[in-house]
Amino acid sequence: MLLHPPIEPWVRADGDGLTLVLLSQAALPAGSVLVRSLPDNEELLTPMQPDGRDGPLHRWRARIAWDRGNALTRYAFVAAGAGAQGGHAWLGADGLHAQVPPEALHFRVHPHERPPAWVAEQVFYQVFPDRYARGGTPADRRGETLYGAQRQAVVQAEWGAPIDPHQAANTFYGGDLPGLVQRLPYLHDELGVSALYLNPVFCAASNHRYDTTDYTQVDPHLGGNAALAALRRATRERGMRLVLDAVVNHTGVDHPWFDHWGRHGARSGTPGAAQSPASPWRGHYAFDAAGRPMGWKGHAGLPVLDFSSPALRRDIYEADDAVLRRWLREPYAIDGWRLDVVHMLGEGPGALHNARHVRAIRRALRAVNPEAYVLGEHFAEATRWLQGEQEDGAMNYHGFAWPVLGWLAGREIAGRRARLSTPQFVQALQGALAAIPYANQLAQLNLLGSHDTPRVLTALGGDAAAVRLAMTLLFTWPGVPCLYYGDEIGLEGGPDPDCRRCFDWDPARRRTALWAGVQGLVRLRRTRAEWQRGACLALGQGDDWLAYARYLGGDAPAATVAVVNRGTAAEVALPLHRLPLPALRWRDADGTPVRVDGDHLQLALPPRTARVLLGD
Repeated sequence: MLLHPPIEPWVRADGDGLTLVLLSQAALPAGSVLVRSLPDNEELLTPMQPDGRDGPLHRWRARIAWDRGNALTRYAFVAAGAGAQGGHAWLGADGLHAQVPPEALHFRVHPHERPPAWVAEQVFYQVFPDRYARGGTPADRRGETLYGAQRQAVVQAEWGAPIDPHQAANTFYGGDLPGLVQRLPYLHDELGVSALYLNPVFCAASNHRYDTTDYTQVDPHLGGNAALAALRRATRERGMRLVLDAVVNHTGVDHPWFDHWGRHGARSGTPGAAQSPASPWRGHYAFDAAGRPMGWKGHAGLPVLDFSSPALRRDIYEADDAVLRRWLREPYAIDGWRLDVVHMLGEGPGALHNARHVRAIRRALRAVNPEAYVLGEHFAEATRWLQGEQEDGAMNYHGFAWPVLGWLAGREIAGRRARLSTPQFVQALQGALAAIPYANQLAQLNLLGSHDTPRVLTALGGDAAAVRLAMTLLFTWPGVPCLYYGDEIGLEGGPDPDCRRCFDWDPARRRTALWAGVQGLVRLRRTRAEWQRGACLALGQGDDWLAYARYLGGDAPAATVAVVNRGTAAEVALPLHRLPLPALRWRDADGTPVRVDGDHLQLALPPRTARVLLGD
């Protein structure tokens, strides 16, 4: 066995390069262990030197210089004679190989770009503002008209009333930011979450507010700018973080820049891009060869912004008072942005030069707040945005949500059939993990559902046991867990818009076992450092179960073993001697001591259960 935990003390970075440690189960001859790096795009094999032991494992050490010609420094390891039938054994980020692994599977470190350190410590909670909580009696909006792609009358609904899918976007339930402030004791003090991610809060026509009409004003029906400032003060008092949704790939048609209905130009005398080719904002938007505005994914109500326009770039991220900069400052001082459909942002009728603009957005945010979290929305693979210079993390559908739903439910959240075997499930998780720097993996926003997908309880067929398994994976797998509001109480809901039901504040209807289980996982995630920053080691798998460890070394070694069983009862023996740690005392999450026989942890797994074992 060869092992390279991609965290300190096994990886140490300085101004000149990296000090790397490789661990081997067997004693290997001196000169047989090397690290492969790629300075000048040329293979360099550096011998590693014996360096004592880490627990039961042999330790090897070497230094490599930063790859000055590329953004990332990549490396892999080889041990001569340690493979099958005396051949070479190569170690890449995804595990062992008989030959040199593809460079896409090498370990990788960015020399200076890292996610903010605070991100890995959080438990996020996503709130859809109109459906979470009312701070008082909402304004009477009957008779109002919404100016989207078509004029629509506002539908004002009673809290908790069923959602009419034919009036999904124009139905309002009256949730607001003061209501969210009133519920912070529940969120922080009872449940234990430490960070909020809010769906859009700025002025817009719809209840989802992805059709922005004013980037400078929080929707007055949510409480306006003063309510956002009050929320920020209240979260700070509890040490909570706040991330907002940035919709800068497109606007709504009623934004003054576009002004589809001509309402704003009639008052100001300045036509919008939809009204005149001479509009000062005409270049803000993408038009086809026939002069027709380009709509996001063909939606006429969401005209796409064109970042080839210098004026648009100034308005969105370059100028001192640009959209993405202003809300990072007092009195709001948000901690970062979730960038909606960021992979589609670009120049003209397409995502041309997307990477250039995402890098520029990152630089602009960090110039205001060096600890700003840059989070991207991607339903598919986001590997190329997660190499250090663009996003800190992504909403991790590809590397977490889709595989978990495929393994537990036989289908992805989006409804596609995808019954995964346990080896396929592990491969999906580990493959996604290996494709990006581990620092970025620790900042990935792991989730089980969102405002765009069926709720996890519904996606899992109402199976509470399966939800408990999914929650255990959510909180123990590398990445930052994010709960979608109401999932902790067992709120149900099918595809959008049904997944956007009102939160049910009646404790009598709360699924208490699920809530207590989530609360326990939240508390462990907040207190166990290895869940936040630890390396991950696969310990075993069967047809229907898998086990892995999260662990930290150094002066305060600690480890957690998570075992998730989707099938029938099983007996498992987990090889704790593969951990590069001294002998630890193990206990169940409830404090009950667990006995280790020799090098193995013997466990009896009841059907469809998860166990979390703690070692100190």
